[in-house]
Amino acid sequence: MSVKDTLTQKLTDRFEPAFLDVIDESNQHFGHAGWREGGETHFRVRIAARHFDGLGRVAQHRAVMDALEAELKDRVHALAIEVLPRDVTS
Repeated sequence: MSVKDTLTQKLTDRFEPAFLDVIDESNQHFGHAGWREGGETHFRVRIAARHFDGLGRVAQHRAVMDALEAELKDRVHALAIEVLPRDVTS
């Protein structure tokens, strides 16, 4: 399973999001720290889920990072997180 697919599956299982977009931005980081041949090192997550209601930004980001802990320790070098309102569709 690709890193992107793993991230998508873990976030879906944990948060049951109303909206989720996992974007591989590795090609924008060619030659930077953590970049590897084949990509799948730098990601952006855009997510909207009931789980984040009432949480501050730091708590929202910690929840996402906790869900992806194994990948962040090994396979993912950088992760940008955007928690969106639940009524977002794109």
